[in-house]
Amino acid sequence: MPIVKKSKYKTPKFWYRNPHISTIYFGRFLKTTPPIYQRERLELSDGDFLDVDFILQSPKKAVILCHGLEGGSVRTYNNTSANYFIEQNYSVYAWNNRSCSGEMNRLLRMYHHAVIDDLDTVVKYVIDKGFDEVYLLGFSMGGAQIINYLSRMNIDPKVKAAVAVSTPIELKDSAESLKKGFNKVYLQNFITKISKKFELKKEQFPNEVDWRKLEKIKSFDEIDDHFTAPVHGFSDKDDYYKKASPSFSMDATKTPVLVINAWDDPFLGENCFPMDFAKNHPYVFLETPENGGHCAFPTHLPKLSYPEIRALEFFKEIKS
Repeated sequence: MPIVKKSKYKTPKFWYRNPHISTIYFGRFLKTTPPIYQRERLELSDGDFLDVDFILQSPKKAVILCHGLEGGSVRTYNNTSANYFIEQNYSVYAWNNRSCSGEMNRLLRMYHHAVIDDLDTVVKYVIDKGFDEVYLLGFSMGGAQIINYLSRMNIDPKVKAAVAVSTPIELKDSAESLKKGFNKVYLQNFITKISKKFELKKEQFPNEVDWRKLEKIKSFDEIDDHFTAPVHGFSDKDDYYKKASPSFSMDATKTPVLVINAWDDPFLGENCFPMDFAKNHPYVFLETPENGGHCAFPTHLPKLSYPEIRALEFFKEIKS
C-alpha cells in the first residue's frame, strides 16, 4: 500500500493486448455520444477565458474531467466518463484548456502539463456551486495537471480524491517515447493539430514568437523549446520538462490520488511508473495494468472503459 499489487483490468479481447490497437480504436474509431452539456464561459483576470461544459445531477457531489494534449471536453474518454458518472448521479464538469473548446483563446499563452492556475479557477467555480464533495478525473496531460495541482496549491477540503490516467509522470521520458517506432504516428498527429493552432497564433501575435523555428516541427523538442517554454515562463524545454513533470513536486501531495498507467502505454517511458515512490507515499496510489494502451482500457461494455469504473470505486473507497 499504496501500490495496487494486482490490477483488476483485463482486456476483453486478445487483440487489445496490442497497445496500438487499443489506443487507436478507443481514440479514433469508437463512437461515443457526449451528454447534452450546458456551457459556461469563465472570464479570467488576465483577459482570457475558459469554457466549461457541465451536466447537473446531484447537488452534493461533482466530478471534474480534465482532458489530454490537444483534446477537449468531448474526447472519447471524457464522453464515457461523463455518461458513467451521470448514471451514478454525479454532476459532471468537463473543462476545456485554453484553445481547446473550439474557439481560439485571446492571449498568446495556451496550456501545458503544469497549468494549475486555470484548473484552480475551475475547481473554485465548481465548489462555489455548493457541492459537498468534488472529485477530479484526468487523462494524460489532464492527469499531470491534476497531480501538479494537488501538490502545488492549497487544496480545499471539499476536493476529496483524484484519479490520473495514462499520466506522463516524467515529461522528458514521454517526449522521448514518442520519437520511437510506431509511436511517431501519435507524435505526427499532435504536430498536425498544434501546427494549425500556431498558424492562428501567428496571425494574432506575429512579432512575439520566432515562428520560423516552428515551421518544421519534428518532435516536441521544437514545440517546447520555441513555444511552450518561452511563452509560459520556462528557460528552455529541459527546464519545462523538469518543472512541469508531476515527479518534480508530487511528494507534497496530501489529497489521495490514484495513478493508472498501463505497462504497455506507448506514450510513457520507464520513469512514468514511480513504483518505489508510491510504496512510500501515503496519498499517491499506483495501479499498473499489464495492458490498456494510452487513455484506452476498453472493456466488454462498448460504451465504458476501465478508468471511470475504477475511478468511482476509488472515490468510494476514499470516502469510506
